[in-house]
Amino acid sequence: MQYTKLGNTDILVSKLCYGSLTLGPLQKNLPLKDGAAVIEKAVDLGVNFIDTADLYGTYPYIREVLKTHKDLIVASKSYAYDTETASETLERALRETGRDYIDIFLLHEQEGPLTLKGHREALEYFIARKQEGIIRAVGISTHHTAAVKAAALMSEVDIIHPILNYKGLGIVDGTRQEMEEAIKLAYECGKGIYIMKALGGGHLIADIRQAFDYILSFPYAHSIAVGMQRIEEVYANVSYFESGTIPNNLQAALESYDRKLFIQDWCIGCGKCVERCSQGALSIDSEGQAFVMQDKCLLCGYCGSVCDQLAIKVI
Repeated sequence: MQYTKLGNTDILVSKLCYGSLTLGPLQKNLPLKDGAAVIEKAVDLGVNFIDTADLYGTYPYIREVLKTHKDLIVASKSYAYDTETASETLERALRETGRDYIDIFLLHEQEGPLTLKGHREALEYFIARKQEGIIRAVGISTHHTAAVKAAALMSEVDIIHPILNYKGLGIVDGTRQEMEEAIKLAYECGKGIYIMKALGGGHLIADIRQAFDYILSFPYAHSIAVGMQRIEEVYANVSYFESGTIPNNLQAALESYDRKLFIQDWCIGCGKCVERCSQGALSIDSEGQAFVMQDKCLLCGYCGSVCDQLAIKVI
């Protein structure tokens, strides 16, 4: 496994980052020991970097693994916008992972200069905690080129976690080329870059070799976060990151997993999920229930977090 420092920080991470979203209640909702075992396998194979978020509900899995692998690099993020919400989400991360520090804390889903300004108080709080040694690096996650470009020019931002894949899926405000250029700027400004959605939320699994070849040849990324919820996925991803190959049996296993966003029949059509979806993949149909356009859906499961009826799952 290849390791490198995240930009100008001293944080050394594996090229493959473990994306934990798929383990938790927004998606697979694995039993604690089962989810921890998948992470543990990745760690045993050389992965030392785990991505999570306040929204994901995956801290318990990570806490289990940290009991025996105390030096793992953990990145989390939250929608905090002021001191109160920043303090609350940071304290939850520390409490639920069982640590007295967190390596990386990000402002979740930033859109551009205006949202960065609107979340400035939270950012200042995280910067203060960084000065105290409670956080090692701060930054943003984003699906927007505008946010990458804005954060690239902010000296107080250490890390940027942007979306990128060979088809440009999920980039809200531009093309793949425009996102590449924004990330290049940030990289050259010394930001630590770790990519999300290299497989387009699972939509590019059938083209996994092309997807991985593209992202691994992209020269302006230190690490790539990939969601893994099965041991077979761990073996396949580690194999490709290390050798550029995936054994045929693992390839077949990956392609057999058909994941989709599923709306339960008790949906009341409140529309909260429609408002939450930044991809425009949800609408209310003629029967008054949520309807998903699968070709637009990135399978992030974030819509499920606002569903009071618990009617949305990635399965």
